[in-house]
Amino acid sequence: MIHTTDQLGNVIKLAQVPRRIVSLVPSQTELLFALGAGDSVVGVTRYCTHPVGGVAGLARIGGTKRFHFDRIDRLQPDLILGNLEENYREGIERLQRSYPVWISDIRSLADALSMIRSVGRLVGQGIRSDALAAQIEARFSARQPAPSRRAAYLIWRDPWMVAASATFIDDMMARCGLKNVFADQSRYPQVSLAMLRDRQPEYVLLSSEPYSFDATHRDEIVASVPGTQVLFVDGMMFSWYGSRLLETPAYLRGLAAAWSEIPL
Repeated sequence: MIHTTDQLGNVIKLAQVPRRIVSLVPSQTELLFALGAGDSVVGVTRYCTHPVGGVAGLARIGGTKRFHFDRIDRLQPDLILGNLEENYREGIERLQRSYPVWISDIRSLADALSMIRSVGRLVGQGIRSDALAAQIEARFSARQPAPSRRAAYLIWRDPWMVAASATFIDDMMARCGLKNVFADQSRYPQVSLAMLRDRQPEYVLLSSEPYSFDATHRDEIVASVPGTQVLFVDGMMFSWYGSRLLETPAYLRGLAAAWSEIPL
């Protein structure tokens, strides 16, 4: 019998190491494969795109915010992995009535490393997950710039939404030398272009996901927020908190170097 506690304090009991896992979170799906547990993954969301070869052909159980419960029931999972932020409460609560559901809550690098170690132990890959977490931690331990450039990170349009404090994105922003101009707010508030202009960011970052920003959106912001630099960034590097974190430090260091070269 395996007894564990998820990041919300829920106690999870498993009769054995899980062999039929449904993952409701793209970055945690990628993590399972990186840990060598890919053969146990039987179902994923339509947003679970990595690793490309690993997820090809797996059952799709809907989106992260809308599950097809009949598809999940047919898969008969012995473990479901979810996330407080990326999934929806009603769906998770319904699944918890029938299956063991382990929920992560990631707001910092420390939370991510804890999740990686915990999920590894949960799927019988504790040695590999400890090694992976240590490798990620070592790559992040290199000297990082002090947050000095003012920035806003946009994640959505119609309405405009930003990543504020108490988010993993905010932590990653600080690690590449950016001060979040919406740090006085929490999570993902809606904003207007007028509010964005009033905050006077030096940079506005347009993420590649979950919303697909394009040149039209960039031009709209440039016209409304004079004096700001609008940059497209890889959303996976700011918001995927599994094995993708191996790549994140080098990406953030590249951005930090670029800040000093972009004239304001």
